Amino acid sequence: MAQRRRPRKKRRPRRRSGEAGFFKKLFLVTRFTIIFLVVPVFAGTALGGFLAFARTVPSIVELKQEVIPPGTKIYAEDDTLIGELKIRKGVFVPFDELPPDLLNAVISVEDAQFWKHGGIDYIAIVRAAMADIIHGKIKQGASTITMQLAKNTFLTPERTFRRKFKELVLSLRIENNLTKEEILEFYLNRMYFGNGAYGVEMASKRYFGKSVRELTLPEAAMIAGLLKAPSAYSPKRNFKKAKGRQEVVLKRMENEGFISRAQRLKALKTSLYLAQDDEEGWSNNYFVDYVRNYLQERFGQEVIYKGGLRVYTTLDKRAQSVAQKTLQKGLREVDKRRGYRGPIDHVNLDELAADPSLLPSYRAAPPQPGDTTRAIVLDVKRGSANIKAEALHGTLSLKDAWWAGQVINSTTLKHERLADFNLTTILYPGDVIWVGVKDIKDGLATFTLEQEPEVQGALVALEPDSGYIRALVGGYNFATSQFNRALYASRQVGSAFKPIIYALAMTRGFTPASIVIDEEITFDNSEDPDDVWAPRNYDEKFHGPTRVRVALAMSRNVVTVKLVDALGIDRLIDFARRMGVPGEMPRNLTIALGSISMTPLELTSTYGSFSNGGIKMKPIGIKYITDRSGRIIENNEPKGTRVLDENSAYLTTSMLKSAVTLGTGWRARALKRPVAGKTGTTNDNMDAWFLGYTPDLITGVWVGFDDPRFLGPEETGSRAAAPVWVNFMLKATAEHERRDFEKPDTIVTRKIDPVTGLLASRWTKNPIIEYFKEGTEPLEEAPSIWNTKGKEDILLNKGSSGFFN
Repeated sequence: MAQRRRPRKKRRPRRRSGEAGFFKKLFLVTRFTIIFLVVPVFAGTALGGFLAFARTVPSIVELKQEVIPPGTKIYAEDDTLIGELKIRKGVFVPFDELPPDLLNAVISVEDAQFWKHGGIDYIAIVRAAMADIIHGKIKQGASTITMQLAKNTFLTPERTFRRKFKELVLSLRIENNLTKEEILEFYLNRMYFGNGAYGVEMASKRYFGKSVRELTLPEAAMIAGLLKAPSAYSPKRNFKKAKGRQEVVLKRMENEGFISRAQRLKALKTSLYLAQDDEEGWSNNYFVDYVRNYLQERFGQEVIYKGGLRVYTTLDKRAQSVAQKTLQKGLREVDKRRGYRGPIDHVNLDELAADPSLLPSYRAAPPQPGDTTRAIVLDVKRGSANIKAEALHGTLSLKDAWWAGQVINSTTLKHERLADFNLTTILYPGDVIWVGVKDIKDGLATFTLEQEPEVQGALVALEPDSGYIRALVGGYNFATSQFNRALYASRQVGSAFKPIIYALAMTRGFTPASIVIDEEITFDNSEDPDDVWAPRNYDEKFHGPTRVRVALAMSRNVVTVKLVDALGIDRLIDFARRMGVPGEMPRNLTIALGSISMTPLELTSTYGSFSNGGIKMKPIGIKYITDRSGRIIENNEPKGTRVLDENSAYLTTSMLKSAVTLGTGWRARALKRPVAGKTGTTNDNMDAWFLGYTPDLITGVWVGFDDPRFLGPEETGSRAAAPVWVNFMLKATAEHERRDFEKPDTIVTRKIDPVTGLLASRWTKNPIIEYFKEGTEPLEEAPSIWNTKGKEDILLNKGSSGFFN
């Protein structure tokens, strides 16, 4: 049998020995090159990048040796301090003086491993990193107290991985250079606790009216709870939420062994006394905000917070305080006319009796007559309610809550009263409400029902001959809204624009005695024949021949539109710009009705030129500024520009005096001194204005919503804004000399016929005195034809100077 042969393998061709050696050497060279050259390069690059990055992280020496710059101090006209702009606010309290309860509360809720870790809690970081990966961005924090100190001291607040890495590097540096006690000391003296409070000392005084050294356990727990979200957990904003956060802090303190269960429960049941806001201090803040904005634009942030500036302002502290209080009172009245919005809170009275800590107290002493405070409804009947306000008991009668029975019909936009209105309609036992203390007799109080307004407003008061700002309030309460409406609320001015039109008319041959026919009239749009505009007066009536003085005093729209048509829109816009009206203005006749927007400061300043003989003064809030060595670096002297001739300014003021004595500004008569003023109301009653002045002070008031909407039926400038103006000016001018506006020598007076505007004749009934620029006074006497013809027939056909249709 033949043996089976195995198939021979096909041999691969053999390389030549020289070729094989070359590839082997190339491989070895490449491998060693990577090991000895490329890897070190990458490692060096990474190390260099890390070192370069680390150099951008601030040195811990900056923290330990930091000298806090003096910042800027702001003084009122009487040189009393009204505000400070500092890079680091608050009062520093050494670690040894910080109460143990506060330290333990902060550690328990913010960083339970604080005494054990080296600045970084790695377990917490892993947990947070997983959440970040899932969401694709920094979503969950893992910050220790050390990391929070690093972030809030040196780093910017953006949530990026780069910033987070800087935070880690700086945290390690802090832990290596500071003791744990020093870290806590820096942390608690630098963190923000809401309500304008920086550091625990400022927070303790702002919330509880005491030093941090005096804090009790329940107070310390509430302060510690603020760190997570100062605004959300503020007991002054949401006490229920703050109490919930306090409970979390106390529970964690118990879990960490700092307090017992009994201590926790006792702390939870302890009533808290919250400090009232310093209304005197808050009242200056809108003006301080104005100063800060000016300094920011003029010098920049670095100089403001590190330059040691001293700013001496024009603010009259007494006028500012009065301005804040009168604006608040006026806004509350407007808001009441919009109806009652209900209680601010509600509690179960049985639960409150068992646990008084469910509600805070705001006063160490009972409220006094004139105070507005929170109160709880204990019992309600149809005609009265039993009320407890802090330690004060009393009653709220139906008549002192009568306003709450009025509502605005959403369809008709008119006021209606609730059917069978009584106190059981709006109040229930356990309601927490706002009340005013009307009176106290024999220890029992009489209360009025109040509510915090949604409507906002602003007030600006200037000296017309210097431009000095004496008072500036930009809202109801700076503590709840820092938006400065006096400076930034650019709103339509409505009829408050009309004096500018009439001032221009005085420069173009019109006089206060000129006659304009108030009649139905239409204006065509040259670009659209179908677009026809027919202006109407506020009272929906036409009044026939009307003197210019009367038209402005009564705010007649049709006459004003006719004046603009006669004067020319372009000429009016140029004049308005010269008077200080900024921004875009409509190039059509609607400009006559005030379809332009201005801020309260801008409009008040514009009116100043009428009182100041046609010279518009630049508003000045700062007299002079010194640097840290006392050297004056800015000195603001009054600076004016003539925008109107003296005679036209006086005639405009004279007509605005008639707006007070005869027309829409009638409320200003309460001053019982020479006053000029004008109301302003926009379409749909969205904005209400009153601008008025004496020879010594000009004040502008605006009332409206931040989101423009209907204020309410008949909420005109006369009803909504003028009462604020009157209440402010009564007190602000109480010590001013009673004097009239100075009449130029070139103004003459004539006795005229009130119907024709011509010189009074023997047939004139009830002649009046009128003012004219010399040379523009009428020369003709009123004719006797009035006895046989209607006045409109005469005026329409007269054809003499001063009459036009």
